[in-house]
Amino acid sequence: MSEGGGAVDDQQEPSTRERILAAAAAILGEDGATARLSVRAVAARAGVSVGSLRHHFPTQQDLRDEVMRRVLDWMMPRSSIGDRSVPPRDRLVQCLLDVLDLSGTGAQAREAMATMTSTFITAEQTASVREAYLAAQRDGQRRTEGWLRALAEECAIPAEDIPRRARFLGTVLDGLSLQRAMPAVDSLTQVESEALLAAADVALAPADRDG
Repeated sequence: MSEGGGAVDDQQEPSTRERILAAAAAILGEDGATARLSVRAVAARAGVSVGSLRHHFPTQQDLRDEVMRRVLDWMMPRSSIGDRSVPPRDRLVQCLLDVLDLSGTGAQAREAMATMTSTFITAEQTASVREAYLAAQRDGQRRTEGWLRALAEECAIPAEDIPRRARFLGTVLDGLSLQRAMPAVDSLTQVESEALLAAADVALAPADRDG
């Protein structure tokens, strides 16, 4: 109770898990996406014990995966994948466009691709670099699988084939992201639309049509 018998302040301290995530995100924000998330450094910054951190995140990859998920949740528009007033194909294409738009267009896309190259390709292939790349890759796969699962009943997609179809869509997005960064053409709206519609048709093909 507050002084004078007032109501208890409903503002609560962040949970241990949230403090750990905030500390890890701060380190990545300061030192870059491939910064090493030392268990001791993260725990010290969060004000928790190493054992407590390990309880919530048994491995560094678990911690990095969750930070990546939170960051992209914040960056991505709210998905309308469950809106059945819109055809499934159109809903999936919009979700894919939302991902593609994270890299921007023209000069912005080229800068994003240059950063990606220097961060993950030309950089020394340390464990932290690998962990950061795999975290982003797993998050993309998880999101795309989620969209396909949301559409599976409507489109008769076999559940066991969703991971494969999600990987296919991820490959399409990788190619279109690279194309956006090419200097010859800055406006690719028509090309992207046709490519994403074709990819959605393949990914949503029912079991009896899918080879």
